[in-house]
Amino acid sequence: MEPAIRELKATVALDPQSAAGHMLLGQAYLAQRSLSMVAEAKAELQQALDLDPSLLWAHFYLAKVYIDLGRNDKAKEELERGLAMRPNVPHFLSLLGEVNRKLGNPELALELNRKALEVDPAMTPVHYYMALAWMDLKKPDRAIQELESSVQSQYVVPEMYLTLGSLYMQKRRFREAEEVVKKGIALEPWRPEGHLNLAQLYNAQGLSDRALAELKLAIPEGKSFPTSAYYQQVQADVLFETGKAYQAKRMAGPAIQAYLRTLELDPNRGQAHGRLAEVLLQQGEYGRAFTHASMAEKLGFSIEPALREEILRGRAEPAFATPRAPR
Repeated sequence: MEPAIRELKATVALDPQSAAGHMLLGQAYLAQRSLSMVAEAKAELQQALDLDPSLLWAHFYLAKVYIDLGRNDKAKEELERGLAMRPNVPHFLSLLGEVNRKLGNPELALELNRKALEVDPAMTPVHYYMALAWMDLKKPDRAIQELESSVQSQYVVPEMYLTLGSLYMQKRRFREAEEVVKKGIALEPWRPEGHLNLAQLYNAQGLSDRALAELKLAIPEGKSFPTSAYYQQVQADVLFETGKAYQAKRMAGPAIQAYLRTLELDPNRGQAHGRLAEVLLQQGEYGRAFTHASMAEKLGFSIEPALREEILRGRAEPAFATPRAPR
């Protein structure tokens, strides 16, 4: 891709008024799938449309840029402009459906994606987007059906396998979940999401050592990630699963450290506060356990009554009381 970008940049330098050249350069930046290239892609695509507003696919790829930037309202505008120019283009219908889902309208998302399928029954991403809409509508079985259809195509991306694996895990179909998640990892082994999903699957089965091995692959020591809200959330997820694995192994120190680091990245994660309260209670740190249990409940995470009572009883004991033995 780098040689193509160099060639396109040279072409645009020779002819700065080439709308098609700017559009192709924007597409090339997007194809790198790097957050650092999003701003460059946006600038080139916007320049292309400034020169020629009739460039249909410039509207499409600019919409994808806006989605990456979290500007779904702007993405919707670009897709609607494209459909006004040429109605019933399936790629536009499908992506507009996904944008509407992100904007809180999964029913409209399903409707638009069905229209896209009517135009082109072979469009694999449509099934993935429909699955996400069914998930938003709390209908996981329908989502599984759509994802099982999507992964039969040759045009499969890791997200399809990983989402299907998460749904299989919810259904406790662990063997099938592991199989599809590993297929997702094989497509792009350098991405953290697949290893994180596999670690979650192993933690759900009590396979702590295998979970920890995958978590080390998710965020290898010394590897840097883009400074974005998305990757901050991924790192928080990895640390939280790390805490769960160490907690299951009764390794209080590493578990506490992992939960505290999770909360540095995501202070409002009630479940992390709740699990940290459990580990601190086992260490006899009743005051800190009470603080985190209270925060967990404030954030909507329920603390078991027996655990809450034990924390309160421990706080009421004399300061010199012997810490309780770990469970």
